[in-house]
Amino acid sequence: MGKTLTFRYERDVDILYIDVCPPYAEQESEDVGDEVIARLNPKTGEVENLEVLFFSTRLMRKQLFQLPIAADLRLAVKS
Repeated sequence: MGKTLTFRYERDVDILYIDVCPPYAEQESEDVGDEVIARLNPKTGEVENLEVLFFSTRLMRKQLFQLPIAADLRLAVKS
């Protein structure tokens, strides 16, 4: 079963957080370009969180905003 994404925006620091799980200290961080930070599971290397820096300025750009990750999106089934 896939995991649900949680989106959270913090206006005071202008960061969009995209989470599969709550961040934790053991995660490794990697700059994946275009001011996007990935937080990785230290054992599997899977992306668990993304931090999109300066998010509000991206909304004003005319070019398309793409995240440098692959995704398999499906509707979540509620039980």
